[in-house]
Amino acid sequence: MSIPARPLVIGHRGACGYRPEHTRAAYELAFALGADAVEPDIVATRDGVLVLRHENEISGTTDIADHAELAHLRTTKVVDGHELTGWFTEDLTWEQVSTLRARERLPETRTGSATFDGRFPILRLSDLRDIVDEQSERLGRELVMVAEIKHATHFESVGLPLDELVAADLAGWATPQNLVVESFEQGVLGRVRARGIPGRYIFLLEDAGAPADLVARDGAAARSYADHLTPEGLARLASEVDGVSVDRTMLDPGLVARVHAAGLVAFTWTLRAENRFLPRELWRGGEPRDFGDWLTEFRGILATGVDGVFADQPDLVLSALESDARRRLDQP
Repeated sequence: MSIPARPLVIGHRGACGYRPEHTRAAYELAFALGADAVEPDIVATRDGVLVLRHENEISGTTDIADHAELAHLRTTKVVDGHELTGWFTEDLTWEQVSTLRARERLPETRTGSATFDGRFPILRLSDLRDIVDEQSERLGRELVMVAEIKHATHFESVGLPLDELVAADLAGWATPQNLVVESFEQGVLGRVRARGIPGRYIFLLEDAGAPADLVARDGAAARSYADHLTPEGLARLASEVDGVSVDRTMLDPGLVARVHAAGLVAFTWTLRAENRFLPRELWRGGEPRDFGDWLTEFRGILATGVDGVFADQPDLVLSALESDARRRLDQP
C-alpha cells in the first residue's frame, strides 16, 4: 500500500466532537469540515441488518431506556471477556432499532452535542453508503468510508457472521479508493477480503491484551497485540493486511518507521481536543470539557509520519496540518 502525501483525516464516528456519533448530522458535518473519510462502527441486529453504533450494547448512545416496550430485552452478557448490562443490537430487530433516537455518549464533556439528543434516528450501513455518495457528488471529491467491524467473534457465536453480512452490504459499492475495512480481529478482515470486497484492510491494535478471535481460539497462548508490532510480527502482517492502526499513546517515529519498513501504512486513534483526553500539562481552563492545547498534541502526532488519523474534531487536524505547512514555508 503506497504512503499518502499527507495523513488521511478521518472523522471518527463522523464529527462526533460536535454532533452525536454515528448520525447523519455527524457524518455530513465531518465532510463539510474537510474530512477525507468517516468511520462507522458496524454491528448487527437480530435479523441481520448492519447498524452503526460504537458497541452492540446501546444504552449509552440511544434512548432505548425510555422505550417501555423494550424493557424486557435488558440483559447481562459477556462480550470479548467484558461483562456488560444493557440492551444489545443482536437481541433487537431492525424494526425495533429504527424506533430509537441517538444520544450523545459523553454529555458531561460535550454539552453542545447533547443538545441534539433525540433528533436523529439510528443509521444502517446502507444509509452511510448513500451519504458518502451524496457528499462526494456535492463536494466534488472522492470520499472514503473507513468501516470498523466490531466484535466479529461474538456475533459469529450468536449466528450473525459479520464477514458475510458486511460483504453482502458492500458488494458492488466498494472500490479500492472509497473503502477501508478495519477491525481489532484480523481474522474477519481476511474473510471479508476473501469474499472479493475491494478496499484497503487495516488491523487495529490496542496497547495491551490480545485479539478476541485469537483468545477464543488459543486461550492464554493467544498472540498479543504487542507481538504483532515486533519486526517479525509486522513482516507477517505485511502479507495479510495493508496497514495497522494503534492507540495514539503507542505512537512514536520509531514505530511508524518499523511499520513503513514492513511495507505497511500506519494509522492512529483518536485525536480529541478536550482537556479530558489530553496530557495534564496541555490542559487549558479548569474543566475537563474545555478545549486544551490540542495544537501541541496534534502536531506531535502528525510529526511521527503517521499516514492516517482518526479525529473527533477533524477540522482541527486540518488546521494543525495547515499551520505546520505555513511554518515550514516561513522557515529560511
